Amino acid sequence: MADIRVLEILLHGAAIGTLTRVPGDRTLFALNEDYMADERRSVLGLAFKDQFGELITDFRPTQTRLLPYFSNLLPEGRLRKYLAARAGVSEVREFFLLWALGSDLPGAVTIKSAEGEAWPIDVDDKEELPHSGRKDALRYSLAGVQLKFSAIEAASGGLTVPARGAGGSWIVKLPSLEFEGVAENEFSMMTLARLIGMDVPTMKLIEPDAVGNLPKEIGSIHGKALAIKRFDRREDDTLVHIEDFAQVFNVYPENKYKKASMRNIANVISNEGSENDVAEFIRRLTFNTLIGNGDMHLKNWSLMYPDKRRATLAPAYDFVSTIPYIADDKSALNFSRTKRFDQFTEEELSHLAAKARLPTKLVLDTARETVELFHQHWKSERAHLPLDSKVVRAIEQHLKTIPIAG
Repeated sequence: MADIRVLEILLHGAAIGTLTRVPGDRTLFALNEDYMADERRSVLGLAFKDQFGELITDFRPTQTRLLPYFSNLLPEGRLRKYLAARAGVSEVREFFLLWALGSDLPGAVTIKSAEGEAWPIDVDDKEELPHSGRKDALRYSLAGVQLKFSAIEAASGGLTVPARGAGGSWIVKLPSLEFEGVAENEFSMMTLARLIGMDVPTMKLIEPDAVGNLPKEIGSIHGKALAIKRFDRREDDTLVHIEDFAQVFNVYPENKYKKASMRNIANVISNEGSENDVAEFIRRLTFNTLIGNGDMHLKNWSLMYPDKRRATLAPAYDFVSTIPYIADDKSALNFSRTKRFDQFTEEELSHLAAKARLPTKLVLDTARETVELFHQHWKSERAHLPLDSKVVRAIEQHLKTIPIAG
């Protein structure tokens, strides 16, 4: 029988709890007594608070998978398969995958062996691990599907993907294998969002061969890559804590299109953040409807904790006009009563405001201002942005169907 194994959970470098794997591939999560007793404790996540704002301290065991909060720290899709293979870990064995990747996770959570045992581990019962561990697992950031690696800025000014250890204050998103020009699309949409006044991290388009140390297994790459400055890392390398809304609503990544709506997100932002956060949420919601982004799921919205305790809306990310690639007339999540882009009206926004307890005037004024600024900057910038003509045509056709855009 395999030994019991314990991972220590650190938040801002301080131990706050443990994940314990016991026979039967079950995992137990427990918070430390000192963390529970600290009235000024750093926030781990809203899913750990009950309806009265008190800390939840009792958790059910999970099997093979981890609790949704920790599962959402791990990558998805092709990136998960790739990194699991690099680490020598089965992609479904989340305890071991979190161990292998735990030194460079989104936000201020880090994971290490409580016994000080470095990855790869050496176990007596080899059947407990489907592969033998490798030391050179690449690190990643901002869990997601597209191949994204955390990178450090080289002395020459270029970017280098670290092959070992925690790595970097940039995210490098490699070109999509399925869809051409996604990096240029995202760069353009984020540039427009910044011009309209949204909180957007620094980013730049780069040639993939300008990124040092890319793994050979990736093969030849065609098209631009997108480098994005991480907003969960400060200039002095300290960590800023973040959590996405799949974590907030305690759902597994595969349910990121379910279980909640934009109205639910707005309600949390209203309760936890400021009026400025509410206005920023409405700007982003309106903007992504105007560009036809059908992929604004729960993991594409995040909160951050700059002071470790109070939540604010994290900077924007993953703004892409998806309609040029996948024809769609719906948002990833319900606005309030509907997902349909062509039903994104002031009436729908008023309904969202009422149900989420937002100031209706603020919501409508912000949406109207966003539409006006969008038209202004789209008209002046569309010919200067690195957009394929089919993307421009798709957005302009789409705008004709959006009531609020008229």
